[in-house]
Amino acid sequence: MRLWSLHPKYLDSKGLVAVWREGLLAKKVLENKTRGYKNHPQLTRFKNFKNPLLAINSYLYYIYEEAEKRGYHFNGDKVKIKKPLSHIILVSKGQIDYEFQLLNKKVFKRDKKHYKILKNQGKKIIAHPLFRVTRGGIEKWEKVK
Repeated sequence: MRLWSLHPKYLDSKGLVAVWREGLLAKKVLENKTRGYKNHPQLTRFKNFKNPLLAINSYLYYIYEEAEKRGYHFNGDKVKIKKPLSHIILVSKGQIDYEFQLLNKKVFKRDKKHYKILKNQGKKIIAHPLFRVTRGGIEKWEKVK
């Protein structure tokens, strides 16, 4: 499971579809509607928020919004939220940098055209709208490869 801290605009088509699917799985976990993934480290930041379902629905809302911009047809009814939260969960700059490098490696293998777009992003990488970037290295919950 990968719930990217990066803004969804950076994701290639496969990455966007995958994070939608994995976000919906995370939502089921937080709703106690599945047995697996209950202790997955990627869920830590959502579980630690005062209202985990509001946080994951907000996360999914922004994924849905990006998909709509690209002309994809994700089922928006799965995101039960009218006004998403933003900048409520902290994420470190080191985590953002790590994830951007990881995304570049994945995209290099599967979508050379999108890889060229990523390479031209510059140094300021934007976080997913749910997250607020703070100082620090890679998050403790991350499984570094």
